[in-house]
Amino acid sequence: MTIQEVGSGDTRVRPIKLGGALITLVEPHEGHEVEYNRWYERDHFYAGCMIGAWTIAGPRYVAPRTEKAKRYPAASSFAPDTAKGSYLALYWILAGKFGDWIRWGTDQVNWLHDNDRMFPHRDHVHTLMYKFAREQHATEDGVPTEMALDHRYPGLAMVVFELAEGVTPDAVAAWSEARPLPADQLVAFTPIPLLADAPSDVPRDEARDRYVHLYFLEEDAAAVWDDRFAGLGDEFAAAGLGQVVFASPFRATVPGTDCSTCAIFWAVASSTALSSPNSFTATSLRTPEISSLNRNWIGCENS
Repeated sequence: MTIQEVGSGDTRVRPIKLGGALITLVEPHEGHEVEYNRWYERDHFYAGCMIGAWTIAGPRYVAPRTEKAKRYPAASSFAPDTAKGSYLALYWILAGKFGDWIRWGTDQVNWLHDNDRMFPHRDHVHTLMYKFAREQHATEDGVPTEMALDHRYPGLAMVVFELAEGVTPDAVAAWSEARPLPADQLVAFTPIPLLADAPSDVPRDEARDRYVHLYFLEEDAAAVWDDRFAGLGDEFAAAGLGQVVFASPFRATVPGTDCSTCAIFWAVASSTALSSPNSFTATSLRTPEISSLNRNWIGCENS
């Protein structure tokens, strides 16, 4: 794609390049949604990732019940229970410094464990480092991949492929480029194993034949899911490339609010409420005992 001229250097080469990503899919324990959300975005989002050198950007996404209902397959080695994995966090890491960042990130999270800065009431569904593989854009001069997270796309589709024996990422790329792009841009990754001394609460995933697609959308992912993504898994299998082991729509969270917590386990908040803090009130947050919040009396309503 065309690179906008910046500075006085050779702008045919991007001055900032994406090297890899941390992709983490987490489920808060029921009854601890608000507590978890506040811990993550007010502490761990920064202390565990963003303060590290070479971090480019990082947003969070959420899959309420309406999004989870569209997930497929019903169960797989990647996600045995599609009801789990409500929160998705993504972190872009600078090319050329990815290995250094993985070492720093492992040491930093171990330090947070040692200093009682973690949150026990949540489970990792999937947390792994990924190497940047390729990108694909709907328009030639669209949002650069390095800026995708800062662009704050309202919708995201995450699709995890398990490649058939002998199938290469290049074959998947050729298949993807031959079909209409269902999003503004696609960013693809291949997995990298965790370091041996990574925290023990993060499940080890040793699969090496997986390929992850992150589709960034300018619209609500669930609203266009049936037309653009529901049949993607069958198409991939029919092409003899392998199988989809996880496909899910997500919507962007609203930082500094608890909007995202209300529709994880029950359907009471509208799409508008989850995407616009001005149209949302969480009436239950009047109690000083946040740790006692539970789904029986978190009030989510449109004002």
